[in-house]
Amino acid sequence: MGRIGVFVCHCGENIARSVDVKAVARSAAKLQGVAFTADYPFLCSAPGQRIIQEAIQTHRLDRVVVSACSPQLHGATFRRACAGAGVNPFQCEMANIREQCSWVHPRQGEVAPATPKACRLVASAVERARHGRPLQATRVAVTKRALVIGGGVAGVRAALDIANAGHEVTLVEREPSLGGNMARLSETFPSLDCSQCILTPLMVEASLHPRIELLTYSEVEDVRGFVGNFTARIRRKARFVDPARCTACDDCVTACPVSVPNSFDRGTSWRKAIYIPFPQAVPSTYTIDMGACLNSTFESPRGDRVGETQGEGVGRDYRILACERCRRACEPDAIDYDAADEIVERPVGAVVYATGYELPENTEAAEFGYGEDPDVVDGLEFERLLAATGPTAGKPRRPSDGKVPEHVVFIQCVGSRDPHRGVPYCSRVCCMYSAKQALLYRHKVPGSRVTVFYIDIRAAGKGYEEFIHRVMAEEHVLYVRGRVGRVARDHDKLRVFAVDSLSGERVIVDADMVVLAMAMSPAASSDAPGRFGELRVPVDAHGFAQEAHPKLRPAETLTAGIFPAGAAQSPKDIPDTVNQASAAAAKVLGMFSQAELEREPMTARVHEGRCVACFDCARVCPYQAVERQEHRDRQGRLTRITAAVNPAICEGCGACVAACRPGAMELAGSTDEQIFHQLTALAADPVAAPIPSRQDAVAEEGLTG
Repeated sequence: MGRIGVFVCHCGENIARSVDVKAVARSAAKLQGVAFTADYPFLCSAPGQRIIQEAIQTHRLDRVVVSACSPQLHGATFRRACAGAGVNPFQCEMANIREQCSWVHPRQGEVAPATPKACRLVASAVERARHGRPLQATRVAVTKRALVIGGGVAGVRAALDIANAGHEVTLVEREPSLGGNMARLSETFPSLDCSQCILTPLMVEASLHPRIELLTYSEVEDVRGFVGNFTARIRRKARFVDPARCTACDDCVTACPVSVPNSFDRGTSWRKAIYIPFPQAVPSTYTIDMGACLNSTFESPRGDRVGETQGEGVGRDYRILACERCRRACEPDAIDYDAADEIVERPVGAVVYATGYELPENTEAAEFGYGEDPDVVDGLEFERLLAATGPTAGKPRRPSDGKVPEHVVFIQCVGSRDPHRGVPYCSRVCCMYSAKQALLYRHKVPGSRVTVFYIDIRAAGKGYEEFIHRVMAEEHVLYVRGRVGRVARDHDKLRVFAVDSLSGERVIVDADMVVLAMAMSPAASSDAPGRFGELRVPVDAHGFAQEAHPKLRPAETLTAGIFPAGAAQSPKDIPDTVNQASAAAAKVLGMFSQAELEREPMTARVHEGRCVACFDCARVCPYQAVERQEHRDRQGRLTRITAAVNPAICEGCGACVAACRPGAMELAGSTDEQIFHQLTALAADPVAAPIPSRQDAVAEEGLTG
């Protein structure tokens, strides 16, 4: 059964404070198969790893159990140490006696209740190692091309980092232009840089980069495959304008008779049915909104298209094409009403998930009049009123009557930090962008007044606290700590009712406009169970991409080869967004630096003789790793069908093993035999007697196969 070495870590005082580590080592020395035990203050340190390696050589160990912290933290560290000494790295087991033992069972005076539990956890790990088999890592080829989903600052930064390192990138953005929400900003905090001055050069660089394939006005419909070998199915939506012919002369816009709310300006302005989202858009190409265009083509009940000529005289049930003014005005003849969506497929090795955020309406916002009173706006809408490229050319005006507001009230945490009427998390940037907007408004409207109602101020970032103090002291912005109860219209004023939580007094403020700092939520396109379900990206309770580990692997997901970036993972400011985008790019480049990828072998396997092809395993597999396998005789006749597991996709979750009624599924590294002996060790006194074998237990109970 092999020679096992058990090493118990003190972890400073993290373990030793609650666990008698020497008693654990003495207990482990009595276990069957254990040839050597030792304890050390910090096994993860270089001297600690040398102790393990020297013991392997001296005592001819072929299996190792490290009793320390979580294997997620240092499992790879100890595996490398074992491999360096000649032991199969997958025969290194860890007993978690810190998170699962010492931290949850503190010492009570001289009594250490965690020690017996630690002994059992070590005994269980010893049994797992004793009955384990040598495993070899799975190796898969890698396609050295990346897919970046989302063309905001996170997606553009990640695409440029990967492309500048020499690899091909497909950058997909669902809107007609790159830029995302950052393109909507007037200036950025705390330096008050022009957002377009920062972002536009990156957008242009990405559009001209020889290694970046830019697909704007496109959506990822499907991503199948596994790490290193994905296939992305992308829908390129019809613009109805040929970019190769369009000269952006603006004649079509002048001719278009249809005006609709401008989504880029968050509905604070109007645009034509044929449009460019904003002046610095990349690519600078027009798009026709067929949902608003008078030339939308409908089918009659007979199935024939109703057009301008055949529409005359048809029934009133049909809409008639009667415009085409933009096509007649287009001298380069760039407009094509018959253009259709195009489906393209791209093989990629890695995916960067940078779909951004949005500000959805919530119950609390409606209580403040948002959506009913035009002078109650959200942060992005007010940002557009402050922007030089916005609907009011940077001079803020009230949407209701166009007057310059003299008093603006900002309400913080609308829908944030409130699990009953919103979301429980903090959106991180609201305090800062409200302070920035207050400063910009004060500069643009001399003599104006600003009142900010807040719960508390969260300004965690370089220069952020100083910026808040500047707004308070130099710009004379009044900050009132307290919750706003309601906002009501009183003639041409908005009356804000609140309570000052510091003084306990009731506060009533008459304002010209109210700006709501609403919760940031993941963009609708990043709904992993929906639109991007094939990405198999785990999400948290709020729909943000779930990182593999919040501290050790914040730029990875549990699905190998898919990396989150920016606000798709959680609310972030611009510096943190760019940092994570570059981190995701670095992870991709780390993959692409290898000729082959090495995957852990703890994956499911099928005993074909037991498989009855019920495919319950396939139905429960969250990674779609179970495939149909056909068996044929020498004449090519189909003899039977079984399930098969693609080890490159399988993440070793074990769901298929639990679902398989015939017992045909087995998880390498967690076989039935290993689990049986682990449970037996947990139930027995590890010091009193050797752990019985499964055969002994079966015979004692009088059981048969």
